[in-house]
Amino acid sequence: MRFSLGKWLLPLYTALALILLLIPIAYTFIFSFNDYFKTNIGWQGFTFHNWTNVCDAQGLCSAFGNSLIIGVTSTLAATALGTALALALARYKFRGRGIVSLLIFIPMATPEVVLGAGLAAQFFTLNVEKGMGTVILAHTLFCLSFVVVTVKARVSSLDPALEEAGRDLYASPAQVFWRITFPLLIPGILSAALLSFALSFDDFIITYFNSGSMQTFPTFIYISASRGVPAEANVIASTVFILTLAVVVTSQVITRARAKALKN
Repeated sequence: MRFSLGKWLLPLYTALALILLLIPIAYTFIFSFNDYFKTNIGWQGFTFHNWTNVCDAQGLCSAFGNSLIIGVTSTLAATALGTALALALARYKFRGRGIVSLLIFIPMATPEVVLGAGLAAQFFTLNVEKGMGTVILAHTLFCLSFVVVTVKARVSSLDPALEEAGRDLYASPAQVFWRITFPLLIPGILSAALLSFALSFDDFIITYFNSGSMQTFPTFIYISASRGVPAEANVIASTVFILTLAVVVTSQVITRARAKALKN
């Protein structure tokens, strides 16, 4: 009986967990085809109009464009700064190294409402006008810790013998870095960049405190939620989910293909 219960309980629990996770996504995808009028709360009919006229919802495309600009810019800045900081913490000894490593984890452990409110208070004190620039700066600071942790883990896993071999072959420090170290760090850097972009694109709390009158995709959804999220917003959300799923599936297929080739 114990073996039979365990055999069926785990698959059942897994199936229920997946169903609960996928229900909101399925709802969003289905209601992207809703032929709604004023509110997108109840099902009113099937149509492709929302997919062919995404920008009919006022302010939606501009908010989505703002999210893309902020996400890409803050990701590039956080990835560049975080990679350099991760290399410094993992490879070099300097005064205050332990304190810096500790401080890196503070933004990750701090609630976003505290971080967002603190940055908003600083911008107010310095009389800085809130807008896209303040949001990019806030997202860069928020994502920096995640980039450092991710890249630092990759740096720690590198085999020092590979770099030593390059130096033994009379390669300069710059050649060793760009031809050996950097290519080996690329998987970690890409993972950190994707994580940073996802955090920036999805963020609402920090953005809400520091965006001023500018809207991003999450703030647009929040404001629209009281009267029903427009079906056009569901179209963009569904498209982002499909693209993300395609990237993950492609990555898994490539990884398995490479592993199979190495075995053969």
